[in-house]
This record gives sequence, structure tokens and C-alpha cells, in this order.
Amino acid sequence: MDGRRVTTGLSLAAALLFTAGQVAARCADFVPGPKPQNVNRDLVGHDLDTIIDRGTISFAVYEDFAPYSYLDGEEPKGIDIEVGRIIAADIGVEPVFNFVGAGETLEADLRNHVWRGTLVGRDVSNVMLHVPYDSEFSCRVEQVVFTGQYFEEAIAIAYRHDAYPADPPLPAYFRFDTVAVENDSIADFYLSSLAGGQLLNQIRRYPDVEAAMSALETGEVMAAMGPRGQLEAGLTEATGIHEPPLPGFAVGRWTLGVAIRHNYRALAYTVDDAIRYAIEDGRMAEIFARHGLTFAPPER
Repeated sequence: MDGRRVTTGLSLAAALLFTAGQVAARCADFVPGPKPQNVNRDLVGHDLDTIIDRGTISFAVYEDFAPYSYLDGEEPKGIDIEVGRIIAADIGVEPVFNFVGAGETLEADLRNHVWRGTLVGRDVSNVMLHVPYDSEFSCRVEQVVFTGQYFEEAIAIAYRHDAYPADPPLPAYFRFDTVAVENDSIADFYLSSLAGGQLLNQIRRYPDVEAAMSALETGEVMAAMGPRGQLEAGLTEATGIHEPPLPGFAVGRWTLGVAIRHNYRALAYTVDDAIRYAIEDGRMAEIFARHGLTFAPPER
């Protein structure tokens, strides 16, 4: 995973840090973006009937993104992979997983993998998984339907029990205590800007959350900050995790779901139903438990 990947994308990261959003008139100031219609549909996805006829549905998932999507040899594994398999089974087709790298922004990822395709002609996927939902952001990218929210993510702090035997650390502690973050992530932005930059000397940056958690395990740092799911995947008996108050954070929690091209509404409704059923009957919680994570259902 490279430093550009933050689970919400850099454009949404800024929104989570610094804006709360005005829901009442949230789309009033946005100019509609392009909605290319006269394009070969093999390049821009398929409607639900075509997916059923072909017998396969394709999912865009982030590469090297444990515990959500990664390759174990040649076998796709992870929470998002299992969510994709649930969707495919509900429709009655086979899943195909397209592993993609993270772009500079979430908008670029959606353009390249959901509604237009890349400049080198790579086809888009029918569904993109692990996409954050933000009501204001959805106005700006109206070429995409954001739906199928399947869990709630949150910023958390993992810490060593021997470093904090009494009380878990708060962000203010990192004026003096070392803390690991993924480079150019939401946690990095937040801690770097907190208290006028007074925490900068104690921040240790790593290429991904997995490396940050390895540093925590070996004692290179006293704590690590990032999305709870990724931190939780790296916990050991020597470490714990909590979600403290985050002063200055407009939104410390957000939901993740799927993105589908704007003109495939029937597919979007079907995918949303499949995810809702999996949440209601407990299958979604079982997926997270198998990967050692706590399932936080979204407010639907």
C-alpha cells in the first residue's frame, strides 16, 4: 500500500478534517459534471440484465490493502472480497475481482474504475468496494451512485499496554510521546496540524498502517493512529485500541459502501439489498469477526 492511499481518499480526508457539510442545500452550488453516454458499454460497465446473462460481476478493490482486499498467492482474500462474494451470490453470478492501485484522489479512483475508465483503455468495474460516503462529496461526483453502506469506520489510537498501563493515550500526549501514522493519511494530517504543529517532532511516518503497527509491536513507538479496522488487524497481546475524543475533527467516523455508475440504478438497488440482508441476518458481522475486527454497522 503506498502513502497516497487513505481509506477516504485525499479529497474526502480534507472534508472529514475541516468541514461538517451543509446537508439542507448541499448540492446547490455544484455544477453538474460530464455524464458520457455515447460510449461502448463494454468500457463503462453493464446493466443488471447483462451481468446476469454473462454470469459474472466485476468488483474494483484496492490492492495490498489487508485486512480488506489482498492476494494470498493468487487467491483474493479480505473483508471486501467476502462482501463482493455475498453480492455475487445474491445475484446468482460469479465474482471477478480487479485489484487497483490508489490514485491521488478518490475522484480519480471513481473516474478510472467506475464511470469512465483509464486513459490506456482499461474497462471499468461493475462495482467498486470500500468507497466512503459523504453527502457533499456525492454532489461533486454525480456520475456515480453511492450506495450499499456496509460498515462504519472511525479514527482510533492503538497503544502499548506497557507504555500506558493506567489510561489510554489522548492526541495531546503526542507532544511528548512517539506515535506512528501512515504517511499522508488522515491521521498524519490531523496530528500534524494539531496544537499549531507542536506534535510534529513525535510523529513517525510509515508507508502504510501495517508498517506503523509493526513499529508499535517492536516498541519503536508508543502508539499508532489511523482507521480502526486497519489498526485492529495488527493488534497483539501487547497492544490495545480505543477511540478517544478528537478535538478539531469535524467527522471522526464515516461509513463505507460501494460505488456504481450513475445509469445502472437497478444494479445499485440490487447490490444495496444484498448488503442490507447480510447485515440484518448477521453474515456481515461474521465476516468481520473472521478477520479479527469489530463490526460497526452503519446507520442506514
